[in-house]
Order: sequence, then C-alpha cells, then structure tokens
Amino acid sequence: MRVKIAAFCLCVLAAAGSLAPASGAGGDIAVVVRPDTPVDNLSFSEMRKLLLGDRQFWTSNLRVTLLIRAPAAREREVVLKTIYRMTEAQFRQYWISKVFRAEASSGPKIVYSNEMATELVAALPGSVAFVDATQVPKGLKILKVDGTLPGEAAYPLK
Repeated sequence: MRVKIAAFCLCVLAAAGSLAPASGAGGDIAVVVRPDTPVDNLSFSEMRKLLLGDRQFWTSNLRVTLLIRAPAAREREVVLKTIYRMTEAQFRQYWISKVFRAEASSGPKIVYSNEMATELVAALPGSVAFVDATQVPKGLKILKVDGTLPGEAAYPLK
C-alpha cells in the first residue's frame, strides 16, 4: 500500500513539475473574493494567517476556501515567496503535515488558470484566490492589503 501511495505522489509531483512555465512578468496579484464576503481589507499578517490555515473562517458559519494557482504559475510564485515565505517543496510539506495532524481538513484547492480561479470564487461562498489584477472580472471584490489596492506603490503582492 505504501508503495502505491508513494508511486501516486511521485506521479503527481512529476505532473506538477511538467506544467508550462508562467508567461512573462506580470503586474500586481489581486486578492479576490465574492462581494458578499464580510471583509474589505486584510492586514498582511491576517492574510498570512488565512493562507497558513491558521484562520479557517471568515465568520462563524462561512469557511475560508483557499484557491491557489498550480505550480509554475506566476501568481503561485508570488504567493509562495511573499506570503508563505516558502519554497514549493516546503509549501507541499507544510500542507501535508497540517492535514496529517488534523489542523486542517484539506490544503488549498489547485486552480489551473486565472479564469478558473475567478469562476470558482464567484461560485463558492468564502473562497479566496490570487489572480493577475488585470484579469479580475466585474462582480468580484478585490481586497485591500494593508489598506492598499493593486497598482498602488505600497501594494505588497507584486
């Protein structure tokens, strides 16, 4: 059984590593949620708690669902470097350990494009995604980070 699980994990890791690299340098990365999410601004430390799974609810009845781009996407690289402060391997190990210790029911959900991320945010109450700020459709809310929006000089997700 362990051999099958190990083989499965290696296949998943190999597939993740074979994804096409992100195209070119982009702009700021927007933090997007549904308009009915009861928050407009997060401090950087609050956002880090969300991403680390230390804060799992927006309100007592609205669970946070993390949507993270697949490996090699620029948005994922920015989130790992800036917020998690981890390498890809450290990120994977972090979430495996957190779920194993039952500190979280699951890790972040993987999305394969900005379009997929924004569609899921619109459909899933409580979800949050990180997408290229130029690709945020109407109908979603962009959260401020430390009181700043994408495009402003002090915005941290570049």
